[in-house]
Amino acid sequence: MTKQSFVTLSDGAKVLVRVIGESEYKKPLFIALHGAPGLSSHAEPENSFGFLASRFRVLVYDGRGSGESDSKGPLTDERWIADLDEIRGWAGEENFVLAGGSYGGFLALGYTLAHPERVRALILRDTWAYGFRAALRAVNTIARSTEIKTDPEQQLRLWSGCVRDNTDFETGVNAIFPIYTAKKQNTVPATKDDDFEKAQPRYRYETHNAAFSYSVPRFDIRARLGEIEAPTLVVVGRHDPVTPVEESQEIHDNIKGSVLEIFENSGHSPPSEEPELFQERLWHFLDKF
Repeated sequence: MTKQSFVTLSDGAKVLVRVIGESEYKKPLFIALHGAPGLSSHAEPENSFGFLASRFRVLVYDGRGSGESDSKGPLTDERWIADLDEIRGWAGEENFVLAGGSYGGFLALGYTLAHPERVRALILRDTWAYGFRAALRAVNTIARSTEIKTDPEQQLRLWSGCVRDNTDFETGVNAIFPIYTAKKQNTVPATKDDDFEKAQPRYRYETHNAAFSYSVPRFDIRARLGEIEAPTLVVVGRHDPVTPVEESQEIHDNIKGSVLEIFENSGHSPPSEEPELFQERLWHFLDKF
């Protein structure tokens, strides 16, 4: 059973929330965060983690400023982390399993550091611990790629949070979609925007600009990774050009007892590129507690 609601937060903003796996008996709560503010939506984590509904209440939502949710400011990591805690309270649980992919991983890390007592376990998919370095690395990778042709000035606008409007945003991200998936023999990487992490994107450039001009340059939790005590699974695709393996390796090396899973035939989204193996590895991790 799936329940969908618009949840009104403390400042009046309305956020679209979906809970998959509601039933007459109590199941633990699993909250999964989408990435790409202003582009992605609840559809990505629902596709990635919805299979867990047999044992969990899987809660996904459109972050403030994304999908169908209100864009009332401020659109900052601090506000998105506060929203997550309000949604946890709305769901009626003191603690839960938390997952985040790409930008959602930033927020999952930030939430875990702010509220360690709330997080039973942490799952990070293709993410970073240091935003400024990672954004520069992504721009460099795109500029050097022989698989795509991009407008360098447009890519600088995209990764610095200075896109001009939704058209500029859409053309900028569509230009780089082909390298987000691993190249497979006799196949052509997807270029349709609805193939991006199965996220059904809705372009909201103001949200993207807020995230990449303000929060990304300030995001650096490398020195605090050792504070995380929750059981942690770090997932990354071997061929991810945006959040490459070394970013996940750094997170794994600094969170004591964490597990690193590298998906050899994936780019930025192992849940959609190697779904059976991803589900197997996730169940193996969750079965430990």
